[in-house]
Amino acid sequence: MNKTIRRASVFSLLLVLALLGRATWVQAYEGKALANDKQNRRQVMAQYAQPLGNIVVAGSPVTGSKKTEGGDLAYKRDYTDGELYAAVTGYGSQAYGATQLEGIYSDVLDGTDTRLKNPLDALTGKQQEPGDVLTTIDPAVQKAAYQALGDKKGAAVAIDPKTGRILGMVSTPSYDPSAIAGLTDGATWKELTGDEDKPLVNRALRQPLPPGSTFKLVVAAAALEDGLYGSVDTVTESPNPYRLPGSTRYLENENPSAPCENATIRTALQYSCNNVFAKIAVDLGQDKVKAMAEKFGFNDEQQDVPVRAYASVYPSDMDKAQTALTGIGQFDVTATPLQIAMVSAAIANDGLMAAPHMVSQVVDSDGETLDSFEDGDTRRIVSPSTAEQLRSAMVTVVDEGTGSNAAIGGAEVGGKTGTAQHGENNSKTPYAWFTSYAKDADSGKEVAVAVLIEDSGAARSEVSGNGLAAPVAQKMMKAALS
Repeated sequence: MNKTIRRASVFSLLLVLALLGRATWVQAYEGKALANDKQNRRQVMAQYAQPLGNIVVAGSPVTGSKKTEGGDLAYKRDYTDGELYAAVTGYGSQAYGATQLEGIYSDVLDGTDTRLKNPLDALTGKQQEPGDVLTTIDPAVQKAAYQALGDKKGAAVAIDPKTGRILGMVSTPSYDPSAIAGLTDGATWKELTGDEDKPLVNRALRQPLPPGSTFKLVVAAAALEDGLYGSVDTVTESPNPYRLPGSTRYLENENPSAPCENATIRTALQYSCNNVFAKIAVDLGQDKVKAMAEKFGFNDEQQDVPVRAYASVYPSDMDKAQTALTGIGQFDVTATPLQIAMVSAAIANDGLMAAPHMVSQVVDSDGETLDSFEDGDTRRIVSPSTAEQLRSAMVTVVDEGTGSNAAIGGAEVGGKTGTAQHGENNSKTPYAWFTSYAKDADSGKEVAVAVLIEDSGAARSEVSGNGLAAPVAQKMMKAALS
């Protein structure tokens, strides 16, 4: 063989070997990455090639699958009572991705989770039947919250204090996830994302706002646990009016005639006395108030239920005047309805906080458990004595104070109202809050609730926690105890 031919043959062989090596590398090492690439159309086709698994409420699916007409995606997501459960399910869209439970458990719901495959399927790459997500939601509580909120802008959360099960979670205004589930829903998507009321935002979990006087429960807990005051019936040292330290500003009470001067914690909660809790916050100091807030869950950036909630915030590095304002849930204090419900739940449960969760199980197509979330995973927040005293004071709020609209005949109900400033110099309509718990001695049922009314359309003078938020909480608690 001549030298030139021999060299050409060797070069060609090297090229073939290089091609074989590259093909082997792509198939053996890069195949998975290519298969999972978002630009790979086959991945989306596989995701919607069969009916999806379901999100289940009280044994009944609130999601479904709908056969598409034309195109290469055989099925799309469909929802039963979509607006009612949107704050729980989120949306699953062929065009815009997935959020909340739809997003967290997308691989289970579309059948691509490797735990769904048997060994043979794993070898052949066959797609297995999808699994389901079983929630803790009580449909009666969910409906009560949604109907009571109506056309108001707001949110509500209900928790079983002993188990941590989230019984209801509503955010309004809501939306129907079915309307954005397909590939041709651009007009609806544009309308939803452009809406100034932000219907796609889950206000229950992901819009922390000033909690106002509902935060006084945290401050009261800090005062009792620290020993600053021995009981909720001990007279405090609280001048009225109270001048903010280092300032010429005096802190006013909503009701000028309320008996707030040197009031007990019970009376201060009953009449929502700003002077008492601002003074307590200063006397304790920001570090002690912050420590108690964090025990309840503030400043936790990994609060998963299992959807990640935005952190509720208690600030740091404040002067005494700012610390005083945090004592009434203002300055830079923010909280989600979930967080405020957690405060009442811990107080209702003798000072123990059960980890809040809205999923009980994730199962495969045969009902076998893939993931489970245990009820009653608790941690100590305050002593049983402190919790008992706070419950007693909260009952006074409902029976004799500012929370009368939450009362339920035959049940123990305790609550706390809140009206939080909004806008520069309180120029905008305030937020109305209410948090509470209810217990039925006969059935043993319990529930803790937080309600936020961000905007009701009511006149400023008509905005109050008792007037706007407490009736929503009352309906939710009544449904939970039924």
